[in-house]
Amino acid sequence: MSEAYDIYLKEHIGAVQKAWQWLKDHLPEDLCTGEPVDIYEIDKVVERHDESKTKPDEYYPYDAWFYGGRQSYADKIAFETAFLKHLHRNPHHWQYWILTHDDSDEPETLIGMPMPYIFEMICDWWSFSWRKGDLYAIFSWWDEHKDYIKLEKHTRELVEKILNGMKKILDELKEEEPNAD
Repeated sequence: MSEAYDIYLKEHIGAVQKAWQWLKDHLPEDLCTGEPVDIYEIDKVVERHDESKTKPDEYYPYDAWFYGGRQSYADKIAFETAFLKHLHRNPHHWQYWILTHDDSDEPETLIGMPMPYIFEMICDWWSFSWRKGDLYAIFSWWDEHKDYIKLEKHTRELVEKILNGMKKILDELKEEEPNAD
């Protein structure tokens, strides 16, 4: 076990929870979705964010790859296997919601994400902005990645509504700040 990886996990999960608390405190009751939102259900999923990373079959390969200075081919395969397990265990990842067909004219079907996991996913993305101290970083990250990220149509619309709502509130809060002059 690596102390550095343990610290990273604690900080990452804390930043996800901080992001969720900000959304609850600053966005309107429907959290910019235009639909009913079950805050309690989202609280539950955010509280358990990335628990699977403590399982040995995820923890040790992640730790070795990112903090152990081990980047051999075997370590790469072990990490990629652990990452795939993580994706399949955690529905807040968009990759979880892609059904790959064995025999079909269409190679895949994009499944709509339930609301709690959409918010957990956004908080996961936004956690890196919180850790950097730049709450706007998520928006440039989204612009750079949105064409690659595969989301079902309604899920994508909700993600964009939420992100737009976040930016609007951040802009309003920025305008309210007293000038440092």
